[in-house]
Amino acid sequence: MEFNKAVLDCMQHLRRRLRDEQQVDIRLSQPDAIQAMLTACLCSGDEMTRDLGKQLATYSDMPAPDRTPSPTAGRSGPSVRIYRGQRVLN
Repeated sequence: MEFNKAVLDCMQHLRRRLRDEQQVDIRLSQPDAIQAMLTACLCSGDEMTRDLGKQLATYSDMPAPDRTPSPTAGRSGPSVRIYRGQRVLN
């Protein structure tokens, strides 16, 4: 992905909003910074933050995260599987 002025401005503005709203500290140098910002936008209650997330998704050619719950979203706590008759945490 090419980082131009529009992308960097959007990322910086979104980073400030997320830090103020959710106390999320995302550094622009992180390899997964864009994905972390898009994920944090899902949790935001502010329409402007969600719009910035959509804008960043279009700049980065990544699919905008939607608010549809995943099948594992309803579970709380770590997942458990059975291995040789013993419960094992994942």
